[in-house]
Amino acid sequence: MSISVESISKAVGARVTNIDLREDMSPEVFKAVHQAMMDYQVLVFPGQKLAEEDQVRFTSRFGEIGGRNRKVPTAEGKSVLHPGIMLISNIRKDGKPIGSLPDGEMMFHSDGAYAKRPFRYTLLYAIEIPSAGGNTKFANMYKAYDALPDLLKARLVNARAEQVYYAGSVEKNNPSNSLTGKRLHPLFIAHEETGRTALYASRLITTRIEGLTPAESDEILERICEISEQEEFVYEHVWTPGDLVMWDNRCTNHARTNFSSGERRLLRRTTVFGVDPVPASSEAA
Repeated sequence: MSISVESISKAVGARVTNIDLREDMSPEVFKAVHQAMMDYQVLVFPGQKLAEEDQVRFTSRFGEIGGRNRKVPTAEGKSVLHPGIMLISNIRKDGKPIGSLPDGEMMFHSDGAYAKRPFRYTLLYAIEIPSAGGNTKFANMYKAYDALPDLLKARLVNARAEQVYYAGSVEKNNPSNSLTGKRLHPLFIAHEETGRTALYASRLITTRIEGLTPAESDEILERICEISEQEEFVYEHVWTPGDLVMWDNRCTNHARTNFSSGERRLLRRTTVFGVDPVPASSEAA
């Protein structure tokens, strides 16, 4: 059996069909899926029927399943098969969310950027979807880097940026009590598999550029975020139950659009640990 891979936008992403993720992948199918990830950065597998164990097994083929380092207990607790599983949901039981990131829109970010080992991949499976909204936008950070003015690239060639994330919060200035990390990473990183240079910054998580005054840092971060969020670099995924979407956090950012709090939304997330990002070479940058 050979999978079918079809581009879904000029910005980023492909649809992968003729595959049942409940079944073990042969070496040939795994190689094809991995190559599609390198080529398209975001993969949509529609029409899947995945139990938790299916998603965990598929995720584990790509590396060590990511964990969740929290200072407070997760909402999911022992209700999920694997401690790395996150339920992204606004559903509440006895007045408390059954999962994480329950309500509203969310600014562009890269999962785990605040850690020493950011997540290489994120996999999100749709179970219940509202009638409108709650879409996920994906920004191509290879294209964002390429679009930066040459003078700005030269100025920032060796720069590092601080990444901070407050777990459970969808507002940058409204942190929860489960702060999960802070880390300085290169602003321009080299993807360790493709060798391509990506811009590693986002509106939600990146707080400052090391060595600049607060005013200079804020001005430049706003500029590069505006560039990376241009419509031509973004694909917006409208979810259908049964979609499994997998993306590469090394070269994409993602965001969530608003949706009605009166409608249920439930998705299941797994991740794969990556490596400490390395700076792009001076020649590449």
